[in-house]
Amino acid sequence: MSFSCPLCHAALTERSGAFCCPQGHQFDRAKEGYVNLLPVQHKRSREPGDSIEMMRARRHFLEAGHYAPLRDELVQVLTRLSVINAPQYLDIGCGEGYYTSAFAALAKRQGGLCYGLDVSKAAIRYAARRYPEAMFCVASSYRLPFHAHTFDGVIRIYAPCEAAELARVIKPNGLLLTVSPGPRHLYQLKSLIYREVQLHAARQEMLEGFSLEETYTPAWTMTLSGDSAAALLQMTPFAWRARPEVPGNLLQRVDFSCETDFLIHVWRRNA
Repeated sequence: MSFSCPLCHAALTERSGAFCCPQGHQFDRAKEGYVNLLPVQHKRSREPGDSIEMMRARRHFLEAGHYAPLRDELVQVLTRLSVINAPQYLDIGCGEGYYTSAFAALAKRQGGLCYGLDVSKAAIRYAARRYPEAMFCVASSYRLPFHAHTFDGVIRIYAPCEAAELARVIKPNGLLLTVSPGPRHLYQLKSLIYREVQLHAARQEMLEGFSLEETYTPAWTMTLSGDSAAALLQMTPFAWRARPEVPGNLLQRVDFSCETDFLIHVWRRNA
């Protein structure tokens, strides 16, 4: 294990179902297999992370395979670029583990291990129960509970994280894959909510300590059932702005066509 104590940053050692540091801080491993490394003083709310409703909607939508092309492309990029033996991967903001499970399967084939991290305890509990091949933890993406130069590859899908913290935990010459929405992502869904739909701004992120190597732009049109369309709305921030009748109208749709548009940036940690 590569965990560090979120309180004193010393190494954590697992003993009798708990992770302990030399200073006496202890974090129990839950029966599902994950460990909670988010001390109460680091929380910004009582139950940080997405709501239960958003989590259930996302699980329904993702497990139906609507974003499988994105997951497959990320695995292909990792497979091609990460050619070392026994790699250590980290999925930041992993949610219920849909993407993490694919990264963990790749790591296992390469003799390594994949970690999944999210601030939501409910999401991590589900992920650990569903995908035991990965190691999951509840933690803040701004205080990654890992030692310096731990990971050969980190995947960040939408999740916020400071460049300095990413640079700290990724090995020199290690990989960082970031995913963000492209200009036309979910255009048709947004058109149900906004009178004038604004395209996502093409803003180039700058990450100190990294060099941008490649960019991919996977995009496809989904044909969704009413249930899946309503779940898509519920799992996005657009749900807060939708008029009350929009979810019900989506549920009644026989099918709903909606564009996806993603940006995958491949970064290399500077030596």
